[in-house]
Amino acid sequence: MVYITRIEKFNAAHKLWVEQWSEEENQARFGKCSNKNWHGHNYYLHVTVKGEPDPITGFIVNVKDLSVVIKKSVVDHLDHSNLNLDVPFIPKGMQPTTENLVKVIWGQLVGPVAELGGQLHKLTLWETDSIYAEYYGE
Repeated sequence: MVYITRIEKFNAAHKLWVEQWSEEENQARFGKCSNKNWHGHNYYLHVTVKGEPDPITGFIVNVKDLSVVIKKSVVDHLDHSNLNLDVPFIPKGMQPTTENLVKVIWGQLVGPVAELGGQLHKLTLWETDSIYAEYYGE
């Protein structure tokens, strides 16, 4: 089995907030992420596909096609958006944490990646230089 990873990036704003909590409780739990005026991140999405290379092309999937699928299915919706308000495939009321986002993104990519002939293996979503989440579809 061979694994290949394509990296795409997007910028987005969000706020972590629980309506039932006071501003002080939200601040204590979420810190700067609860800023009432939102805040943003430069996200990096690593999409890892697995499979056996085609005997003729040598590709698991064409990475140019993979890039198009990632952009069309995910990045075009997320880039320069408000993750709490603007993205149709993010459930209303879901905290747009890195952990939740990587699962929602998986749902957007698993079918289109299969249509390219590959199998989605892992997503890694970097929120900052020191925070990322990985998801294997489990």
